[in-house]
Amino acid sequence: MNRRVDAQESRKTGTQENRKAALQVPKEFLCPVRHKCGGCDFQGMPYEEQISRKTVYLKNLLVKDGLVEKMLPIVQMEDPWHYRCKVHAVFDHDRKGNPISGIYEKNSHKVVPVECCLIEDKEADEIIGSIRKLLPSFKIKTYDEDSGYGLLRHVLIRKGYVTGQVMVVLVTAEPIFPSKNNFVKALLTLHPSITTIVQNINEKNTSMVLGERNVTLYGKGYIEDQISGKTFRISPNSFYQVNPRQTQILYDKAMEAAGLTGSETVVDAYCGTGTIGIIAAEKAKQVIGVELNRNAVKDALINARANNVNNIDFVNADAGDFLQEAASEGAKIDVVIMDPPRTGSTEVFLDAVAAIQPKRVVYVSCGPDTLARDLRYLKKKGYHAVSAQGVDLFPHTKDVECVALLVRQFETAKTFVNVSLDMDEYRKLKNNRDKT
Repeated sequence: MNRRVDAQESRKTGTQENRKAALQVPKEFLCPVRHKCGGCDFQGMPYEEQISRKTVYLKNLLVKDGLVEKMLPIVQMEDPWHYRCKVHAVFDHDRKGNPISGIYEKNSHKVVPVECCLIEDKEADEIIGSIRKLLPSFKIKTYDEDSGYGLLRHVLIRKGYVTGQVMVVLVTAEPIFPSKNNFVKALLTLHPSITTIVQNINEKNTSMVLGERNVTLYGKGYIEDQISGKTFRISPNSFYQVNPRQTQILYDKAMEAAGLTGSETVVDAYCGTGTIGIIAAEKAKQVIGVELNRNAVKDALINARANNVNNIDFVNADAGDFLQEAASEGAKIDVVIMDPPRTGSTEVFLDAVAAIQPKRVVYVSCGPDTLARDLRYLKKKGYHAVSAQGVDLFPHTKDVECVALLVRQFETAKTFVNVSLDMDEYRKLKNNRDKT
């Protein structure tokens, strides 16, 4: 019993210390490559000031022009360090031919060597370092973009926040991987916590990190993690939020905005592997997930079966086309939940939303500027943004996730008319009473 109390106190103390460090930003928390990397715009700035700047940014973008009626406070992180559970490292070599790993310098393809990153998972950074050190002994050359020579291009690490499972993805320029079995054994000896190792083959001259072909070298070829008590499969190419600690809060806010009572038909647009839709299914009558990526739909179907969710269907289609067709057939959709990429949605999709006429639209955005653009368009289509709230998924960067709730204008107008009639009736009654 005493050990348990001591452990709880230790975790509590550790969180408080991290929080204090986040607020003060002492020298040991300043990244040595922050000026070259460009990944952390707010690196070195006290966390409270970061939140203050993001708050001003959202208000100027969404409230100032009347796009959003009410802006709620940004949900901060308790411990805004080492939160990224998806870590990507570019592999290259220095002038002497020694392997290096890190990140592309901002607006270039020059690799900045990174030993450890203050926003990345510590274990992931350690695994990347071990891979880099193993390469010479196995005579594995890093890929050269100019000559096209070399094998290892990138390493991607994905980690389950709840499960602790670890996936290592070795991105190679060709299928042949000399001594791969011995390499895998050596890496597992150094890091026995690794759950699976996958070789991803990217033979194209492209800026895309991953190719289309995956070969499992160890384990199942995927890991699993949990959100809202639901288990989700994460494959090398799957979309999964990089900050699981805040993702739980983000999805909770989305569910609050959706206001599901168990009688609604919901469309989860841009559904990916079905995370939001599967969570929503618990409180909805029926959910339809729509996703253009075929592999993501396969994972979504697997995730639904794994969680015994039977009131959700997945459609491999363009979300805008699907909604337009549904509207033409007179389908009734109560709520649309949309989580588009950073570039936002399209006018075709937003037209389709207006055509299907859901009572509520929940917009989950990782790009506030494109959110503002899309809210402005939906306003012309008769939708009013009642509220929006930021959730800080990306501390030490300028980025912030946001959830906005939109309702159809006539819904709010109808409520207003009812209230005004009631007030007129009240005045008549009051006047008659005063006369008597």
